[in-house]
Amino acid sequence: MFTHSQTRKVRIGNVEIGGGNPIRIQSMTNTHTQDVRATVDQILRLEDAGCEIIRSTVPNREAAEAFSEIKKQIHIPLVADIHFDYRMAIAAMEHGADKIRINPGNIGSVENIKKVIEVAKEREIPIRVGVNAGSLEKNLIQKYGGPTPRALAESALGSVRIMEDLNFENLVVSIKASDIRLCADAHKLFAEQSDHPLHIGITEAGTVHDGTIKSAMGLSLLLYQGLGDTMRVSLTGDPVEEIYAAKKILTFAGERKFGVELISCPTCGRTEIDLIGLAGRVEKALEKIELPIKVAVMGCVVNGPGEAREADYGVAGGKGEGLIFKKGEILRKVKEEELLDALMFEIKKDYDLE
Repeated sequence: MFTHSQTRKVRIGNVEIGGGNPIRIQSMTNTHTQDVRATVDQILRLEDAGCEIIRSTVPNREAAEAFSEIKKQIHIPLVADIHFDYRMAIAAMEHGADKIRINPGNIGSVENIKKVIEVAKEREIPIRVGVNAGSLEKNLIQKYGGPTPRALAESALGSVRIMEDLNFENLVVSIKASDIRLCADAHKLFAEQSDHPLHIGITEAGTVHDGTIKSAMGLSLLLYQGLGDTMRVSLTGDPVEEIYAAKKILTFAGERKFGVELISCPTCGRTEIDLIGLAGRVEKALEKIELPIKVAVMGCVVNGPGEAREADYGVAGGKGEGLIFKKGEILRKVKEEELLDALMFEIKKDYDLE
């Protein structure tokens, strides 16, 4: 099986994916692309949150032409999402798209695909071929009795074969499903037969709360197998929430480190301080600090420092007071209202932060 350290390298604008590069975080705008101001504003917010590749829909020529102006104002690769009309793919590339996303099965005839490929080759633009369980080819549904893992993998491999038969291999592949087991099994089958980089995600995952949980479950199955070169957490909500969720998933999976990792106990009857409030304040104080450290907020001075020994820094609450500790070693005792300031003092002192 080809893992993300073994897939082919593909360059998308100024970002390289595959072949052992970091798993890149992607999102998609939900503005009308032709509304340049709204689209740029959203992309800049996404950039600030940590988005590394952004995709925008191109349903008409106005949207394709807007790419020229959008590109001037953003700093990450811009991907054009194309449905059905091959002419929009060509127009988007002519106006600066760094990558296009198409489904060869619904883009029309082989001649239309050839026209898209000609422009992509000339401009050295990669193409992402996408397969979705909700729009699987009828012949594969009949063959397998529905959108099974083998049906999805065969559809993806078929899309790749179409492109390769036309001498185009600058490809990224996505296999989307809302069923996490179906999605994971289909990716595994595909990766056993192809070394093209994979864009991973659980489609139609849901709202920010449920969708984040579902995405974390599905993506963890893929990441544990070493699969994925770019990823998106698809949520019904502000796309900035997708970036926050993706960063946490990659951090907790051990794939990348984004800022401080906060661990905290769930509280129990022994808790004698406002631990929930303290944990929230610590999280807020740390959100802009980009350090690869682990910070613990524990509610018990008896077990806290020991249970969170792997943390770089931590607090453990007692009755109206608490302990500040570092690498399991207790530094000092302070009053409850001073715990946050004392914790931040130790971190900022060690890393020379303002």
